[in-house]
Amino acid sequence: MPHIQIGTIELLLNRKPIKNLHISVLPPDGRVRVSAPEKMTDTAIRMAVISRIPWIKKQQSDFAKQPRQSDREMRNGESHYLWGRHHRLSVVERAGRHEVKVGRGKIDLYVSAGTSIENKDLLLSQYYRSALKSRVSELLPYWEKEISVTANSWGVKKMKTKWGSCNTEARRIWLNLELAKKPPECLEYILVHELVHLLERRHNERFKAYMDKHLPDWRERRSLLNKMPLAHNNWIY
Repeated sequence: MPHIQIGTIELLLNRKPIKNLHISVLPPDGRVRVSAPEKMTDTAIRMAVISRIPWIKKQQSDFAKQPRQSDREMRNGESHYLWGRHHRLSVVERAGRHEVKVGRGKIDLYVSAGTSIENKDLLLSQYYRSALKSRVSELLPYWEKEISVTANSWGVKKMKTKWGSCNTEARRIWLNLELAKKPPECLEYILVHELVHLLERRHNERFKAYMDKHLPDWRERRSLLNKMPLAHNNWIY
């Protein structure tokens, strides 16, 4: 993807078969990505970006101020989040199978002696994945009926720059694994957001009207999500 420099702002330019230019400021470091129509000239692209520089700089400033979790060392007393709540990690070494138990503000990680940081992190990630899938399985049937759409498939994966995505042709939805760490209302917002894309693929006024109809407080939920601590090595939607 080619780069364009405008003052102190470096852009990643992606030419696509689209009608309108789109500018995205990506977490965690405020990288700027521009999706432009294939026939749009470099000069026109530069002028469009220059007109949005105040907005771009505000987004970058917001990212710089957003709290981030410290590096994960997977040791006793470390702070972790589950459904928006702060938990202290307790690593318990014992013989037998590895498992995770959660309660009273603690995440107990039961592992064998000498388990590596990577495997402890993998165990916790597996717990997050299971918790997220369980919650989505409860929410999805309700919202599919409410919005009158059906997703052919859905899944959970690690995503660096998005909380969710929707392939409208395949009718397939992906949700960011990090949503297990955010308040439940944030997960519901992203799920509804992606389902609405099955009615309208663009973020236009029609899309916003659907969101207003089905989830009137979606803007507040979005704001809450984007104020939550980012993962230490990650990434707004």
